[in-house]
Amino acid sequence: MRDPDFQSGTPGLGHHGAPYQGRRELVREIEPVESYDDDVPPMVPRARKPLPVRARLTIPPVPVPAVGESTIQAGARKGRGATVNPPNRFEGKEAAPFDDGWATLTADLADLPPLSTTLIRDASRSVIAYNQSPDLGFDRAVNPYRGCEHGCVYCYARPSHAYLGYSPGLDFETKLLFKPDVAELLEKELRKPGYVVRPLALGSNTDPYQPVDRTLKLTRAVLEVLERFNHPVTIVTKSAGVLRDVDILHRMAERNLVRVCLSVTTLDGTLARRMEPRAAAPGRRLQAIEQLSRAGIPVGVLAAPMIPALNDAEMEKILEAASRAGARWGGYILLRLPHEVKQIFEDWLNRHFPDRAKHVLELIRETRAGALNDAQFGQRFSGTGVYADLLARRFERAAKQWGLDNQDRLDVSQFAAPVVPGMAEAQLSLF
Repeated sequence: MRDPDFQSGTPGLGHHGAPYQGRRELVREIEPVESYDDDVPPMVPRARKPLPVRARLTIPPVPVPAVGESTIQAGARKGRGATVNPPNRFEGKEAAPFDDGWATLTADLADLPPLSTTLIRDASRSVIAYNQSPDLGFDRAVNPYRGCEHGCVYCYARPSHAYLGYSPGLDFETKLLFKPDVAELLEKELRKPGYVVRPLALGSNTDPYQPVDRTLKLTRAVLEVLERFNHPVTIVTKSAGVLRDVDILHRMAERNLVRVCLSVTTLDGTLARRMEPRAAAPGRRLQAIEQLSRAGIPVGVLAAPMIPALNDAEMEKILEAASRAGARWGGYILLRLPHEVKQIFEDWLNRHFPDRAKHVLELIRETRAGALNDAQFGQRFSGTGVYADLLARRFERAAKQWGLDNQDRLDVSQFAAPVVPGMAEAQLSLF
């Protein structure tokens, strides 16, 4: 039976990510990058050590823990969201921590070095993932990355990492798979004779503008292909890094080919730093909305996820702030806790908010028919019950008040495969 919480259609993978089992080729380890800085103005580059790509991808392999095994110590780590690294649910064995008598399990995490990010080359042979979910406003997507360095503790995409043989916990935000040939593969698929154009979602599973994209620039490469084909695209991100590609987005917006949506979870910087440690600060996201709007790029806001008794009281303020910044439409999603995200979120909640953890979980169960998650189509994004209904009414009222209840359709009629130089001459030579 297909897992309704796994947004699949991901090509190039066997059952449970079989092609990746036993793989040992890691591309490179990069130092952790703190992307959360309220004092740095938008679009100001930071002094960072560049990461060579494409031309220098062949480096010696380094040891990797066996599937299901983790060498990461649990606990709150600087710059990381998850506080645990649960075992892969598809493995028959799991490694259990063991105290060897040297107090290794009670060591002060502050004394441990920050967890670095490991990049792993993804060998997928196709990149467009299709879905038939009635809950989504698109039927296809491209994800240049698997795993996300933003480290959002509540991320619904975490369980998808288990299909690759990794933990949905700290592995999800420290072991990132990237697709160096994503642009070339996308162009190949768009040129297929039977391809029928529909708006394509960029980064529906993990953020296309997560910190590593500053160097790899795979998202820009995808946009360059879509622009050449006049292919409509929607983008959802938590990063002000989207401003890097404002030139492409502006040209596509003039032809009604693009929509951008900034996800704003909270306006509280302290809460945001704990929940989504490497995503842009709330103020930076609002600035990104303003700059995109000024550039003539249709932009909206997604107040998601709304977490009972944690950030739900901010919904109206988030919509108001986004509207004042230039957002033209809005949306919201109630917190979802599929598979391992239940354990990851509950542990995080108990560590950071022990005084209200029980109350938060009780309210979540109230919206999920007594459980922490309900994967049924039509309910998983909005929940059920009195609390969920009230949240929906609050959103409808605020969206109408701030003019965020309209969204234009993208134009699919302009799609056309560009002519490859020399192709026409080669075809005429046949006659």
